[in-house]
Amino acid sequence: MPPRKDPDGSASVPAFYGAELRYQREAAGLTLEQLAEGSFRGISFLSQIERGERRMPEDLARHVDEKLKTDGFFARRCEDARKARSAGHPAYYADMPDLERSAATIEDWAPMLIPGLFQTEAYMYRLVEVSTPWRPRAEVEKMVRARLKRAEFWERDGRATYWGILHEQLIRRPMLPPLQMAEQLEHIAEVIRSSRSVLQIVPETTYGHPLMMGLVKIATFSDAPPVIWTEGAYSGELIDYPPLVAKYRKAYDLLRAVAMPPEATLALIEEAARGYRDEAQQQD
Repeated sequence: MPPRKDPDGSASVPAFYGAELRYQREAAGLTLEQLAEGSFRGISFLSQIERGERRMPEDLARHVDEKLKTDGFFARRCEDARKARSAGHPAYYADMPDLERSAATIEDWAPMLIPGLFQTEAYMYRLVEVSTPWRPRAEVEKMVRARLKRAEFWERDGRATYWGILHEQLIRRPMLPPLQMAEQLEHIAEVIRSSRSVLQIVPETTYGHPLMMGLVKIATFSDAPPVIWTEGAYSGELIDYPPLVAKYRKAYDLLRAVAMPPEATLALIEEAARGYRDEAQQQD
């Protein structure tokens, strides 16, 4: 058996607290199962925290402090880890970039906005400007940098297998001027083809279908149960309750059935991109 690889506590704030959690747990002579007992969290969740992959929520921090007799250390410091992880992202989104990095598969349903992993810089700026026009420019720049960093997902070895489903209105109702919209659609097609990922479109003529109520992201992991992410205008929810996760996954499978085939989807996106380029040329 190869030697165990201890977490590198210097890699980030969450990694530091994860390494400290493992140290304190082992010093107390407890297994992950024993530490999790009495909390609302599972063993896999604790394991991800020890590896620096997820932040420690406040309820668990209080439980850990009581169980390990660490005098409130984790309850006082878990907010530091949250801030480090959410830099440039809304607080409620703090876990998602790291979950994307550690996932085995990712499945997106995007009815209203192009998913963040595909957004061009122009689209990001426009999205922030129209959704929260009161934000200071420096804060907008920080958010855009954080979103661009998420796109490094496509360059990583061993990245998650990706499957996305978009609504056709994202293509037909442009949020950007014609040239920038053409570049956005070309970028989506290029990413899908180069990464050998799968993308489908739900046609505008399909009025009734599963998951009509909003954005959904499904993430599965090699060493942890799957989770669902749903998001509204100013809030989001991470769902890991197995029966509810199963319902979302069944609905997503039904959504695939009403969506266009992958090759037809890419053909439609590339055709729309050409149309926007032609429109841009005519405006010059």
